[in-house]
Amino acid sequence: MAGEKKMTAEEANKYMEDVMGFVPRMFKIINTVTPDPGKTFADFYATIFGDGALSKKIKELMFTAIGVSYCSPRCIIHVIPAIKAGATTSEIFEAAAVGMIGAGFVPGGPGIPYAFEYALKCLDIEAKYRKGESWEYLPQPKFDHGVY
Repeated sequence: MAGEKKMTAEEANKYMEDVMGFVPRMFKIINTVTPDPGKTFADFYATIFGDGALSKKIKELMFTAIGVSYCSPRCIIHVIPAIKAGATTSEIFEAAAVGMIGAGFVPGGPGIPYAFEYALKCLDIEAKYRKGESWEYLPQPKFDHGVY
């Protein structure tokens, strides 16, 4: 809208953290260029993951299980908002276990032995987050800006 103050990257990141419980890595970059998509995505996210017939916690655990079943490191980040929504270690373990078994039924999917590693990664993220330790769901990408 005309005359409306644009958010800064820091404000967009805080808004995403407050609304979603985390800031996706890609939005940490996008928000430095244009924060509007970050706010818009957070609002969309809230409509899907907010409390409804299912609680936010259950939805975040479901998405964690999906991340494990597809061996998606970017989806297992949902462990963090699940914790913030009140998920216990046991609940995270069970969601990850369901995802691991589900991997055996994903057509052309990774299979249970590979998903097992992602289930363990969920528990690693959960333990480090609860202790206040540094955690990472996927190594930071490295770009050689001079060579494409």
